Amino acid sequence: MSRITAADLVFAVDGARLLDRIHLDLEPGRLVALVGPNGAGKTTLLRVLAGELAPTSGSVEIGNQPLFDLHPSDLALIRAYLQRSPESDIPFTSRTLVGLGRHPHRQDPNNSAERDAGIVERWMRVTDTLSFADRPYRTLSGGEQMRVSIARVLAQDTPVLLLDEPTAALDLSHQERILDQLSRHAASGRIVVVVVHDLNAAAAHADEILVMSDGRIVAHGEPTRTLDEQLLTRVYRHQMRVINHPLRDGPLVLTGDVLEPALDEM
Repeated sequence: MSRITAADLVFAVDGARLLDRIHLDLEPGRLVALVGPNGAGKTTLLRVLAGELAPTSGSVEIGNQPLFDLHPSDLALIRAYLQRSPESDIPFTSRTLVGLGRHPHRQDPNNSAERDAGIVERWMRVTDTLSFADRPYRTLSGGEQMRVSIARVLAQDTPVLLLDEPTAALDLSHQERILDQLSRHAASGRIVVVVVHDLNAAAAHADEILVMSDGRIVAHGEPTRTLDEQLLTRVYRHQMRVINHPLRDGPLVLTGDVLEPALDEM
């Protein structure tokens, strides 16, 4: 299984470091949530790990192979990448778009059109998109488009999945459904890295949380260790409260202005 390592990673634009000396070691079998305020460097880091952006300096390896030495066709068999805002004017049906995720496997002698079709249908069922499989993608709502795009990434069947805010446009039910599936995907031996803004969704589903601020990693570990009240208050520049979740084992993150009235009523 592939392992992702980054060493002394820097990405700079016009002298500004969007990533500043990042060191990272991600193992298979883990769902990793990237969290942090706007401009922290989450999307930039994900794009570098995906091979979409070349770092100014430093190195990235996937499975002990230098990322930027890999041919695009080989890279597509190792990692699948979901950008934050999928293209909305694609002139394909939803089913056809999901089928594009199978394109990297076209040279596999053990693959077949029937197998591709079965995999596409499976992931469209999991993402609750089969009901509009034959509708033009551009006629779908933002949340429906995102779920179709997630199905495409899952259909690519790679050991590494990198997803930028996959739940941002989803309603609560589909958000939980997708995060649960990504957690299962990680548990099957893959590396899944997800950018999320909902700290409590991260706490509920992630094996590890990576907190970023100003282009740096300021915390990386299990939710109970990384979701620290003082750290989050400093990173988000807003008073945060972290308490034990009343219904499950783990932290619950609240903003100070939400928690104080609740305490007054107790």
